[in-house]
Amino acid sequence: MAGVSGPCGNLTSTEVQVLGSGEIPPNTAPSELKGRSFMSSAPVNLTVIVGSNRSGRFAPVVSEWFVRQAAQHEGVAAEVVDLGAVSLPAQLGSRSGPGTEELAGITGKFAAADAFVVVTPEYNHSYPAVLKTVIDWHHAEWKAKPVGFVSYGGVSGGLRAVEHLRQVFAELHAVTVRDTVSFHGAWARFGEDGSPTEPDGCNAAARTMLDELCWWSNALTAARRHTPYRF
Repeated sequence: MAGVSGPCGNLTSTEVQVLGSGEIPPNTAPSELKGRSFMSSAPVNLTVIVGSNRSGRFAPVVSEWFVRQAAQHEGVAAEVVDLGAVSLPAQLGSRSGPGTEELAGITGKFAAADAFVVVTPEYNHSYPAVLKTVIDWHHAEWKAKPVGFVSYGGVSGGLRAVEHLRQVFAELHAVTVRDTVSFHGAWARFGEDGSPTEPDGCNAAARTMLDELCWWSNALTAARRHTPYRF
C-alpha cells in the first residue's frame, strides 16, 4: 500500500485520513497530501501538574514560567493543578468517600485533559510523595495520553525523579515524551522577576516538548476515537 512521509511519519493514505481532520477524501494519492497538516486545529487541553507541596517550595517559580511558555504556543490551552493548593485524602480508597471533594475536582480536570506536563523537583533521588498520591488516585484518566516533564533540582536537575516517573506512567498506559525541560541548580537560574537568567535554551526546550506533546496528543486522540483503548 502506498505511503506518505509527513508530520505523522510514514503512513498509508487511510491512516492519514484517520489521524487528520477527516476532510481528506478516500483514495487520495500520497502526492496530493504533501505539505498538508494532519493535526487538529483545536488546541490541546494541557493540564500542568505542580508536583510539590513542600513549605518554601520553588515549584511556583518553575511552573509559572512554563505556563507562560505554554500560553505562547498556538497548539495548547493550559490549565494548572497545583498539588500545594489542594487537600488530598490521606488514604487511598473510594473516590466518592468522605473528604474527597477536592479530589473530585482534580479527577474531572484529568479526565478532560488531552495531555499532561508534570513539574517536579527531586527529593532523595525521586519525586515527591504528594505526586505519587495523586497519580495513584487515578487510572483511566492517564490511559493513552501523553505526559511531559519539567524538572528542577541540584546537580541532577531533577532527572532522576523524571526517570522514576516514566516507569510509573508506563504502568498506567500513558505515553511519556522523550524531550524534557530540566533546570540544574534551579535556584540560581531564575531572577527576582521569576524569569530564567538565560532563557534561550530553556525556552527552546519547552517549545520542543510542547510540539511533541501536541503531536502525540492529536495522534492518540484520533486513535482513541477510531479504536477505543480497552487495555
